[in-house]
Amino acid sequence: MRLRPTDLALTGGFVLFALTEEYLIAMPGHWWPLVLALSAATVLFRRFVPLLAMAPHVIEPMSAFYRPAVIAGEATVNFRLWQLVGTMIVIYTVGRQVPPRGVERRGLIGAGLVMATFVVYLANDPGDPMAALFFPIAPYVLGVALSVQARRGATVREQQAREALMEERVRIARELHDMVAHSVTVMVIQAGAVRRRLDAGLPVDSEVLRGIESSGRDAVGELRRTLGLLRGEGGDTAQSPVGLDRLDELITQVREAGLTVTLRQQKQPAPPAIDLSAYRIVQEALTNVLRHAGPTRVDVTVGFEDDGLHLAVVNDGRPVVVGGGGHGLIGMRERATLFGGELIAEPRAEGGFAVRARIPLPVAVLR
Repeated sequence: MRLRPTDLALTGGFVLFALTEEYLIAMPGHWWPLVLALSAATVLFRRFVPLLAMAPHVIEPMSAFYRPAVIAGEATVNFRLWQLVGTMIVIYTVGRQVPPRGVERRGLIGAGLVMATFVVYLANDPGDPMAALFFPIAPYVLGVALSVQARRGATVREQQAREALMEERVRIARELHDMVAHSVTVMVIQAGAVRRRLDAGLPVDSEVLRGIESSGRDAVGELRRTLGLLRGEGGDTAQSPVGLDRLDELITQVREAGLTVTLRQQKQPAPPAIDLSAYRIVQEALTNVLRHAGPTRVDVTVGFEDDGLHLAVVNDGRPVVVGGGGHGLIGMRERATLFGGELIAEPRAEGGFAVRARIPLPVAVLR
């Protein structure tokens, strides 16, 4: 802990105030420079040793410097206003930095010193009990209140930071799952097809190998982009390179992996974040078909209606396993609900599985 400019400024202002009072009022006694030096030191270093800085302000009224005097024929207490100001500054710091918390020893000592100050003031000036109560207690209570508020604010900010970090982790994990898992799934299926053809002594179509290579490149590119997010090199999903305009490439990949896909797409601009989420929903739905339904026929529909963007991925193969420990369906539902939409994923009565989603769009887009 080091001295701050505010410490120096406050101490300088306090000394200036004391000197001005001594010049204008000229109360009796020649001891005040020594007390002023001690008070200025406690104000200057109060943040470093708040309890030690508080001790002189408790002892001071009991010392020889605090003596009854006769001014204008009336008995009064020979106590300067600047002494009271210095005491209030230090007491506030004790409340601010050493508030009573449970049975914490320093906090209890601080509260005890404040009560001792009140008792000493009252003993020296029993005719004004409210002043003896207000001047020590009010700054202490103010310091404690601000300390509690600061701790609560720090707790809220810490919680918000943890939530923001968790949201970012979930977002990055979702990106990794949706893109990398899809590319790897396509690669595994295509590589399996190549292996079976080689085992059977059949020729291998070079396009299948190119598809594996392309999927690998996509996975590596997505990994690099996601690692860039982790390093803080760009976290705006609006700048993501994928969207509904790249559905044709996605369909080509899954066709090479063995699916028969029919795409019916109404092309219309959408906000970048919604465009990315819609693409990821279709991508994950097709990946689930590859994993669970095997080679089958899939109908993909993308359309814009009055109530938003509608997506449908319907297959007639084996039903997708729901609740099997994966996070694909959860991620798709999160992407839809993020924009106030909805997603339904369920087996079809006639066989197969259907994923249908609706994502509301801004009115300007629908127009």
